[in-house]
Amino acid sequence: MTLPADEFIRRFLLHVLPRGFQRLRQFGLLANRHRHHKLALCRKLLGAAEQTITNQPLPADYKSLYQTLTGESLDQCPACRAGTMKFTAQLVPPAAVVTDRARHSIPVTAPQAIDSS
Repeated sequence: MTLPADEFIRRFLLHVLPRGFQRLRQFGLLANRHRHHKLALCRKLLGAAEQTITNQPLPADYKSLYQTLTGESLDQCPACRAGTMKFTAQLVPPAAVVTDRARHSIPVTAPQAIDSS
């Protein structure tokens, strides 16, 4: 969707509060005062299991934490679910590519805008 600049600014400014107003971050079911009781009621109405709080320490490794939370391994291939993923090479950061092009004076083509409307 493409918007003229003045329409974009108008829509953006609809989200800005006037002076003296304060944005409420959470209200309704997530309000601090009765959050525990209302979320328990929502779980009951949805038929979800009660949430249990465990005092187990979280794994230090992000892969172990992901597997603990989701039950899926990051080492498993997402396409075939049979193979394992292996580290082969580290990608070059975009900033290094730009400085390398500037050093060797390689012309950079501007990205073309695609209108998907």
